[in-house]
Amino acid sequence: MLTNAVTGFAIYCLEVSGYLGAGFLMALESMIFPIPSEAVMPFVGFMVADGKWSLELAILVTSLGSVTGSLISYAMGYFGGKPFILNVGKYFLLNRHDLTLAENFFSKRGGTLTLFVSRFVPVIRHLISVPAGMGKMRLAPFLLATAVGATLWNSFLLVCGMYLREHWRVIQTYSHQVDIVVCAVLLLGVLYFIKSRYRRVRSDLQCDK
Repeated sequence: MLTNAVTGFAIYCLEVSGYLGAGFLMALESMIFPIPSEAVMPFVGFMVADGKWSLELAILVTSLGSVTGSLISYAMGYFGGKPFILNVGKYFLLNRHDLTLAENFFSKRGGTLTLFVSRFVPVIRHLISVPAGMGKMRLAPFLLATAVGATLWNSFLLVCGMYLREHWRVIQTYSHQVDIVVCAVLLLGVLYFIKSRYRRVRSDLQCDK
């Protein structure tokens, strides 16, 4: 069944790559790469629930990954500025709209609290480190807000994964009834995502000419 295949693939990837792979994925998630934490951390919770991974070490490694990725984005914004971010980001389907959204969110509110809250906001959390770097935010409060926010968010998703694992047999029992729907929704979602991002990136490239 589809749900079994998706779950099996995700767990296989984590089993092969281990803690290092999970940390690496979360580092990418905190940068301009379109990798959602919701697609990583619940399956880390699966590994913990199965007794294959340590809860404390899983949280530590993934949080360090999030902080590392955020710090790299901060440095890109601090030293490269917006032109550099847009130039590099276009290869990862980043567009001006998303970056401007993060910029406005940070510029209107600013400060450590804003950075902390942004870790729980979709889209914003992937890019907020960039305007923080562009705004020359002090490194110490940046790291503190990022570490605390990322750890709480990662832990929440991990625990959700652990709970989901405990009830996975029930989900499997009924999953065959929704496999076609899930497949259709996933396909439409991927097509919409690629199409919308491609249009925005193409529009950005035309504006640069």
